[in-house]
Amino acid sequence: MKKALVLYSGGLDSRLVIRLLQEQDFKITAIYFNLPFGCNCSKFNFTKENNVKLKIFDIKKDPLLSEYLSMLKNPKHGTGAGINPCKDCKVFMFKKAKEYADKNNIKLIATGEVIGQRPMSQISSAMKTIDEQLGFEILRPLCAKKLRKTSYETSKLVNREKLLAIAGRGRKEQIKLAEKFKITYPTPGGGCLLCEPLPASRLSTLLEKNLITEKTLPLTIIGRHFYIEDTWLIVARDAKESQIISTFENHLPDDVGKPSVYFHKNSSKALALQEAYSTGDNEEKRNKFKKFKI
Repeated sequence: MKKALVLYSGGLDSRLVIRLLQEQDFKITAIYFNLPFGCNCSKFNFTKENNVKLKIFDIKKDPLLSEYLSMLKNPKHGTGAGINPCKDCKVFMFKKAKEYADKNNIKLIATGEVIGQRPMSQISSAMKTIDEQLGFEILRPLCAKKLRKTSYETSKLVNREKLLAIAGRGRKEQIKLAEKFKITYPTPGGGCLLCEPLPASRLSTLLEKNLITEKTLPLTIIGRHFYIEDTWLIVARDAKESQIISTFENHLPDDVGKPSVYFHKNSSKALALQEAYSTGDNEEKRNKFKKFKI
């Protein structure tokens, strides 16, 4: 049986690609990248229901996390409005997919990308840049007829006539196809935090100071963050965040009316922040810390 590896996000497009290739008698392995800062849609019922093997690459853990953070610090192809290196991120994932495909004798690698859908990584010039970096071919079944033929198609491994020519940001064609295949799918989730101004600014500072590790990663997306005298501090905003912070050795526990505070060096500054963000009218105390907020 023919085998294909599909980069799977859990969203509609990757589900459609799986079904399109299954109609061409491919046995599918879905590869899911658990990214540290978003772009995830972890809906795996679809793979179980459609006899699809699922392989998860957990980028939130080392050694993959360290490799990913290194890429974020030094992207070859620039970033978007935040610190999102979309083209480099695609290359990172595609190369990991290729390594897995080679080890498992899988000849075809496919994605649910649609030309024109995303400005940073899914326009013609971006796809060309990504493909040149790879040195191997990616099949994009949803928009294949808008692109040059791949060797998968010229060799007749894939029937090009059964591929599609979708383009742009609209979803009408995908939704119509989902109805045909009787596919249910989640609504689009939140975007990548690397694209959003406030988280991106904070994460940029933490990356620069080498403060993000496998251990501290859960802290990066919660709380109010400060950097004071070489100390990274995080003030919990609610009970859930206090609970996360309480799992770390360097923290001040919450108390009645006082939030938990994480500190990686200076506990005296943590005490001052805990007092400033305790219940009550503490605006004057909080204002003293504004310039240190990241």
